[in-house]
Amino acid sequence: MPSKLEKFAELDTFRNCFTLFFENLSRGFPMKGKWNSDYFKNNRPIVVELGCGKGEYTVGLALNDRTKNFIGVDIKGNRIWTGAKQALEQELNHVGFLRTRIDFIDYCFSENEVDEIWITFPDPQPQSTRARKRLTHPMFLNRYVKFLKPDGIIHLKTDSTSLYEYTLEVLHEHKLPILWHTSDLYHECPPHRQELINIKTYYEKLFTEKGENIKYIQFKLK
Repeated sequence: MPSKLEKFAELDTFRNCFTLFFENLSRGFPMKGKWNSDYFKNNRPIVVELGCGKGEYTVGLALNDRTKNFIGVDIKGNRIWTGAKQALEQELNHVGFLRTRIDFIDYCFSENEVDEIWITFPDPQPQSTRARKRLTHPMFLNRYVKFLKPDGIIHLKTDSTSLYEYTLEVLHEHKLPILWHTSDLYHECPPHRQELINIKTYYEKLFTEKGENIKYIQFKLK
């Protein structure tokens, strides 16, 4: 297994991985508004996974559906390396990765460029003083709305009861449409939505082995 430094060096050579750091924001992100035309070279819907880690869910979604394009986003380059390398080895040309902070996500996509967002097992930030760090905080939702299509869908999967309940409170407070939610996905998943439980990240496997219920919310911003 390559060292962390070796992964960083190799990541810079991957054609399916892009990077945006704070010092580059003023110059703009060249792929913004051009993901379909310049990278994927098609007009398929774009699905973004925020906090993708090693890319298990991004790659899993891509293997399950070749009618869409998938982009995994994470700041940890040594994690992204795993998914990006797997996508290259399996010639998944409808997969890309973006190394950046989610705070900068609205610099990476143009208005109406994204069709779906997945938030899979994010840090629940349980301390009340860190509520603004939660990826379903209104501050983040206001970033997503800048590039998510009006009928676009957001998916949240989490083991955290506090994040699940907090997100429902936010959605109710802001009168945002909740399409479906459950506090026990593995026992209440509809037969036609088996993809929700067939793809498991490393952390999801850990949580389910410990007997944790997986929570899920599907909602819109408009």
